[in-house]
Amino acid sequence: MLASTIVSLLQSTVSPSEVNLALIPIVRPLVVASPWCSALRNNNALFLLRFPNFRICAVRDGFAKVSRALTKDSEATKPLVRITAVVGAGSVSPLKGTPWEQVMRHTATRLKWVDEAIEMTVFSEKATRSNDSCNEQLTEEMLRSDILVNIAVNDSESVEWLQKNSNSVPNIICFESSTNLTNKLGGLRIRNKERNFFNSLNREATEVLRTASNAWERHNSDDIRFCLLVIINSYIRPISILKNLRAKGLSTVNCMLTNCGSQVLNCLLDPNCRKALQCLNRCSPIDQVCNYRCIASYESPYLEAFSLCVLQKNNCLELNAVIPTKPVVSPLTMFRGELLSHELAEDLFIGWLGKFEWSWRVIAGQNPAYDHFPCQYQLFYRGKARGSFWYEPVFQVRTLGGDLIWRRRRYRVRRASIPGTFYFSVLDNGVVSEEYWTVVDVCEDLSWGLFHYSGAASAAGLSYTGAVLVSPDGYYEPELGGHRLKSALEKCSIMEWELHIVDNCSCTNPPLGIPQGSRLHLQKHPLLSSKGVLLLCEVALGDMAEQLSANYNTDQLPEGKLREISTVSQLVLSGKSLQVDIFLS
Repeated sequence: MLASTIVSLLQSTVSPSEVNLALIPIVRPLVVASPWCSALRNNNALFLLRFPNFRICAVRDGFAKVSRALTKDSEATKPLVRITAVVGAGSVSPLKGTPWEQVMRHTATRLKWVDEAIEMTVFSEKATRSNDSCNEQLTEEMLRSDILVNIAVNDSESVEWLQKNSNSVPNIICFESSTNLTNKLGGLRIRNKERNFFNSLNREATEVLRTASNAWERHNSDDIRFCLLVIINSYIRPISILKNLRAKGLSTVNCMLTNCGSQVLNCLLDPNCRKALQCLNRCSPIDQVCNYRCIASYESPYLEAFSLCVLQKNNCLELNAVIPTKPVVSPLTMFRGELLSHELAEDLFIGWLGKFEWSWRVIAGQNPAYDHFPCQYQLFYRGKARGSFWYEPVFQVRTLGGDLIWRRRRYRVRRASIPGTFYFSVLDNGVVSEEYWTVVDVCEDLSWGLFHYSGAASAAGLSYTGAVLVSPDGYYEPELGGHRLKSALEKCSIMEWELHIVDNCSCTNPPLGIPQGSRLHLQKHPLLSSKGVLLLCEVALGDMAEQLSANYNTDQLPEGKLREISTVSQLVLSGKSLQVDIFLS
């Protein structure tokens, strides 16, 4: 979410051969090469300045105006984009062995979140070998498709059929498929000598293919969708969420030097800040994991000041992003028979804090850039000021040197209109991120919870979505949540195979703790209600819960006994081996 590098700003003029055109997608209505592309081929760029989400190439203002005009007109019309995907029969993906057909059908849904005018139809390669309606439908789709995606298609008969019937498709991209199937962009075929390496018959198309291929190989649902969007954005029409990949003009450079000269100079003179910029320059602009590792490895006040001035305060890059409105996720409405209120939802966020040193630990997350860090702790608490509420994630980042280092952020939390929904905001390395969180579900015994978020760092031109599955100890059990968790994930339009399990194995000395004077649960701690303790006891102690029910009128358990049982249950959940029956006598 932070600007990559300004080092090249101080270097000499960059020749067209040094410009990575994959990161300056070309607007091509009707597959006609744009004047912008011609400008880059025929005129030396004055500066090249890469940021996490785009490259800036400052060229003559006339060409920039033409490019902006084409972009504006194309975005206004929004013609339908048709994609046909053909997947190998029985082929499985690297995403937890999920069939490719299932992955691509889900991708078709996720494309709709970005742009309703994108239609993707998915076929098994069996349709190429049949003589029924499936073959007829595939043939019809191919005739009107803008893009054909071949995935794990290696059957010789299917390959031959696709070769004969795909001539009318202007854009073809192949993954894990027979080398006899060739890639084609803008009507030009690009043959590859070996898988995932492309010839330079057409530089622009080669760069786009390389960008798409690199995204595909990261093997997550966000990047699979991105690789299709970048082809649409480059060869069919602009995609709004990729608008920040397009080139900017000299106004960016003037803004930086006029308003942020000292911050730029201080960053370049500071070893850590300079290393961060150089590191970011080596990352793919759309590889947020790589970018964030660079930032975390070389965090410094100078880096924060640089991005705060260039991006947040002056918006020198003229970026904008809004919080995604899809998917629409509804919050939990009832908890233990009680209608969910704002106060109760906040108590659920606070969770185990007060019994443990943390509210929750993250088991798994959906977003590959922000939810996959090792050893994630969540701290939710009420502040000293009336009505204030805070969220502090504590997590590890593996640096480029291989070390694990702790990082911590601080979010201000405000209630949204519907109980169970909240607005979060944070200043992260000089850039403000605004997020919308939803309490999707929390089990009555607090053994797990699911929180969904949508967010945007407007000054960085970045929007994103994600979800985290949490528990008291952070360890994943296959039977966790059962059908209820599956239903909660479906509410978020997330498949189980999209979740990445967090590494919680080496979490030594996390920097936990909350400010003195902070407040926790408004109501009696959820774990100290009779019903809450019994539910917790059933999870942790098994048959011991029956003995408890036999020996006590559970509606009249004294608070001291509740605390004893709750403590023992939590210790058991934490993996402690205890002689627990003495507490239940």
